[in-house]
Amino acid sequence: MLAGKETILVVEDDAALRELISTALRKYGYTVVEASNGGEALLICEKGKTPIHLMLTDVVMPQMSGRALAERLALSYPEMKVLYMSGYTGDAIVHHGVLDSGLNFIQKPFKILSLIEKVREVLGAAAAA
Repeated sequence: MLAGKETILVVEDDAALRELISTALRKYGYTVVEASNGGEALLICEKGKTPIHLMLTDVVMPQMSGRALAERLALSYPEMKVLYMSGYTGDAIVHHGVLDSGLNFIQKPFKILSLIEKVREVLGAAAAA
């Protein structure tokens, strides 16, 4: 089962892609909060009292990387899971020290169904039941 009820923070600087991802996640039952960059995501999280179960973030963004954002939010949201996405290959990102190997990662471009499957995998299939 791919549907879920969790809240997902989508952080993506490409507005069209952010909207596409958010729309797809909502169709599968997720609550989605959108941010166009790390600073906006931090502001949303500071204001909101909503628990964030998963942050889906681009790795490379202006102002703040997805990894730096995840590290900052980990203090306030220790249970939050993170799924990184990037147009760079996972090997290139690990090789350049942007991400550690073993972190949750999906490479762009991806099919929406592949993204939904990865989201469910990271959140844990049992949580959807």
